Amino acid sequence: MSERIFVSSVQKELEAERRAVRAFVRGDALLRRFFDVFLFEDLAASDRRADDVYLDEVGRCAVYLGLLGDEYGSEDAAGASPTEREFDHATALGKTRLVFVRGVDHDGRHPKMRALAAKAGAQLIRRRFSGISDLTAALYASLVEHLERTGRLSTRPFDAAACPDATLEDVSPQKMEWFIGIARRERQYPLREATPPVEALAHLNLLDAGQPTRAAVLLFGREPQRFLLSSEIKCLHFHGTEVRKPIPSYQVYNGTVFELVDQAADFVMSKIARAVGTRAHGPEAPVEYELPREAVVEAIVNAVAHRDYTSNASAQVMLFADRLEVWNPGELPPTLTLPQLRIPHPSIPHNPLISEPLFLARYIERAGTGTLDMIARCREMGLPEPEFRQDGGQFVMTLWRDWLTEEVLASLALNERQEKAVGFIRREGRLTNLQYQEITGASRATAKRDLEELMGKGVLVRMGTGRAAHYLVAKKRLKKGSNGSPEGADGNGS
Repeated sequence: MSERIFVSSVQKELEAERRAVRAFVRGDALLRRFFDVFLFEDLAASDRRADDVYLDEVGRCAVYLGLLGDEYGSEDAAGASPTEREFDHATALGKTRLVFVRGVDHDGRHPKMRALAAKAGAQLIRRRFSGISDLTAALYASLVEHLERTGRLSTRPFDAAACPDATLEDVSPQKMEWFIGIARRERQYPLREATPPVEALAHLNLLDAGQPTRAAVLLFGREPQRFLLSSEIKCLHFHGTEVRKPIPSYQVYNGTVFELVDQAADFVMSKIARAVGTRAHGPEAPVEYELPREAVVEAIVNAVAHRDYTSNASAQVMLFADRLEVWNPGELPPTLTLPQLRIPHPSIPHNPLISEPLFLARYIERAGTGTLDMIARCREMGLPEPEFRQDGGQFVMTLWRDWLTEEVLASLALNERQEKAVGFIRREGRLTNLQYQEITGASRATAKRDLEELMGKGVLVRMGTGRAAHYLVAKKRLKKGSNGSPEGADGNGS
């Protein structure tokens, strides 16, 4: 039977946080087995006094969750707000109380709310939060601890459980210092770079009975793959559009989740075509890539942050001539569907204790905006929208390098020979005049005429001269180089 969580706060001020808590609990595979969330605003109209209903619901719930912000709320005849009355009632009934205070200082906080926060702090351990992401991460850790303490959960979730055989010596102080420095600059994180690792880990809920958790090792470990082998990321580059040997470039990267993201993103960006502008507007020449870096990084971060680390499979980044595919073990939460990824949706991290430091270092944002940002960046570059699919036990994100969609091709009115040639070059990555003659049966003169027409329509570009001449699919958004062709990262622009 599920335990009810009563969310107590000034409703209007913390409306987004209240609804985020409910969405997070109901969307998490572990928490929804044990908890449901009560929000007063979801009740139907009634002729009962609101204050009476509040207190009755506190009595029915197993966990009191207090969210304290700046406002105190409306006061009754005795000068007490509903939030304070609910806290006192939960205290009198001996309920489990979890209190989270928004903000790191009391500037702008109502004096009575300041006093309520102090009263709560004198009775229990309260936590501070600055936004929804760190609120849900801290709530996750608190609810798991509650389940363990009450005997309803005998083992901790994967990222919250102690990493077998790992000690504090396996956590790198240098990596933690780097992270804190980034988090301070990007999110005004309160800890200082010189904070001892054990204190920093405790602040991030990354210790289990004094031992580093799996999340701690994945985030800050000296050698994370020594303990979690499948946490590596595999990057493969194919010249064509299919998985086919030999593989031109194949790298397996190890390191922390931050290092994995950086290495995999650099792998992709080094393989795709790019155009270099002029220094007309500054000392550095601007570089434009055929895929938006923000979308590439977001796809890779998603694979690292939300993957199922209990799987023996590794995350894979596969670059083809026409697309980038990022595969990660795991499935969407049951409360999210593939179509919902294209509209505003809640953020429901699969590994919240891993996701929170990624947020603090600005590798991810909150509130489920990642897929929306990917869609927007691709649209801005004139590329097809990303695709999301569930393939067995793998979640797959696809970014299209090839702007030649079926709709675009239909509008170009190509002849049968040209259509066959475009299909060939999309599979193989490149095409010569001789190959055009062989696959279409055209004469040399007809092949030359057809290829020139394809260049005139902006479908192909010619690379090289003489016997070395060959054709590539044009990169729609790239500026042209001095020879009229796009500047690519390698010979075939892929």
